[in-house]
Amino acid sequence: MGESHKQPDIEAVRAFTLAEPGMAFDLSTAPTRDESLFARKHDALDSLAEDTRIIDELQDTLYAEGSRAMLVVLQGMDCAGKSGVIKSAFARTSPMGMQVTAFKVPTKAELARDYLWRVHAATPPKGFIGVFDRSHYEDVLVVKVRGLAPAEAVEERYEQINRFEEHLTQNGVSILKIMLNLSRLEQGERLVDRLESPHKRWKFNPGDLEDRAHWQDYMNAYETMLNRCSTEHAPWHVVPADSKPRRNAICARLIRGALEDMGPHYPDPGYRLADFDVS
Repeated sequence: MGESHKQPDIEAVRAFTLAEPGMAFDLSTAPTRDESLFARKHDALDSLAEDTRIIDELQDTLYAEGSRAMLVVLQGMDCAGKSGVIKSAFARTSPMGMQVTAFKVPTKAELARDYLWRVHAATPPKGFIGVFDRSHYEDVLVVKVRGLAPAEAVEERYEQINRFEEHLTQNGVSILKIMLNLSRLEQGERLVDRLESPHKRWKFNPGDLEDRAHWQDYMNAYETMLNRCSTEHAPWHVVPADSKPRRNAICARLIRGALEDMGPHYPDPGYRLADFDVS
């Protein structure tokens, strides 16, 4: 028989990935590949299978309860695996009660309004889990690195975002923020794979190479984001993303934990069989 490996508990995963609010966070020291939580890829797959089942059960309960919502924010460099996390962590979850938004370049209508307008409109309604593939943080990341807004305007956005997220949490939306921490070497290999694989080529965007040329600028922007916007009401978690199975398993553990903290329950409308004639 093979050796038995204990899965890491949710608190251990949280502690490992947490960018602790109020404490300086050095992104350069955060691992992009780690085997301390899941020694073997098979362990990660086993953990993922268990967590996807429980995530499905909790999402069903949250939808039936219909009084609160959960928002999962995924950020990371191109090829970090945002869509991969969504596919894996919610593989068993019914589309009913799920809402996924992939934020792309703002439209003309969106640019005519404040930068949080389109984001607020996409937040999940009560009973739903909402997932952001990229998010409002693009406005302190790509906007900052590419100089798409004045530096003083970007500087004001950190606190604006913190207040926005606090408003959401005060109104029944639990927020889980995950940065997928990918190495530059691994990104290069995945970009090559996209170009070489016909079924992946559609994912390739020449603009990804422009961002890659500014890698360190992006790392600096991410580090500032983590330090300025990891709060008690919406902390950041930094997940090693070079190993896809481990990345997915860690994210699923965090999502399961966030849902369990919410503790959704099925409502009792008070109906009883004895009160109705179903003959």
